[in-house]
Amino acid sequence: MERQNSYNSKTDSQLSSWLKLAFASNAVVSVWAVAALYFDLPKPWIRVVGSSAYAGFIGALILVTRCTWKGIAVWVASLALVLAWWFSLSPTNTRAWQPDVAQLPFTVFKGNQVTVHNVRNFNYRTEMDYVSHWETRTVDLTRIRGVDLFLTHFGSPLIAHAIVSFRFGNDTGTDTFIAMSIEQRKAIGQSYSTIRGFFRQYELIYIAADERDVVRLRTNYRTGEQVRLYHTLMTPDDSSRLFLRYLQWMENLRGRAEWYNALTDNCTTSVTSYLGRHHVGGLSRWDWRTVINGFGDRMLYDDEDLATGGLSFDELARQAVINDAAKRLRDDPEFSRDIRRGHPGF
Repeated sequence: MERQNSYNSKTDSQLSSWLKLAFASNAVVSVWAVAALYFDLPKPWIRVVGSSAYAGFIGALILVTRCTWKGIAVWVASLALVLAWWFSLSPTNTRAWQPDVAQLPFTVFKGNQVTVHNVRNFNYRTEMDYVSHWETRTVDLTRIRGVDLFLTHFGSPLIAHAIVSFRFGNDTGTDTFIAMSIEQRKAIGQSYSTIRGFFRQYELIYIAADERDVVRLRTNYRTGEQVRLYHTLMTPDDSSRLFLRYLQWMENLRGRAEWYNALTDNCTTSVTSYLGRHHVGGLSRWDWRTVINGFGDRMLYDDEDLATGGLSFDELARQAVINDAAKRLRDDPEFSRDIRRGHPGF
């Protein structure tokens, strides 16, 4: 009898632990659900009413059921309904877009020649005051030389924006660069918000751009952004494959819009996942720094994927900052060449 009571007590303790775990898990998901209703319901008044009503419902459910298994089951069912609604939201390519994301790039192949249309090369007076200019660039895949990385830190050191730039040789003796930036596609009236980026607020866009646009925008016209430039050790073959993968991603978006998500579909997740799957440069797609991308340069340094010139990481990162040099160069037509002077690997 005493052994039976001990067994029952142990069983009750285990059930209590599972119940606490279920409560904690539901509580975390419920915070997300309230926020999803607040941000993603269609109209402001519906957002306030919907999120408040759901929060009130969860609070009442906890008080009435006192977190019994029956109450937990009802709670899970309500969360499933919110998730089903959220995943039913569809992105689109047909909003009234802001001018800097109005055009989707696309490509035309002719043998090894690739023509990229809608390459952005705006002339900026300020961040929000610019002359729109979309160009067409033709490059030869057999003359790709490598990949460079611009990493922009803003706000928290945990978060960064990555711009991958592909370098091509040509008959003139000067290199051609096409920079790729994966961003939120903002509609007219929208502004950037890190928190909103975790919800279904922005569509995804792959921007093909001149470095004088997409890099100088961050060094010369925005405030509070620090841009670092690194030369990667990616081989020409791997560089070509990555470039073609970017082009495929761009074509996919033209046919089917996708949501941007600051955690799962952002400026680095697609690239690091691809490189990890194909074992390029020893990169592991399971490295936590592929998500907390503010440490992406440290990850590449540790994996020996960057030209370092024998420098420690701290010294390399210090020398990699290009803000002052970019401001001195201003609208120099040789911006891409000159911004690389003195950096390891160039």
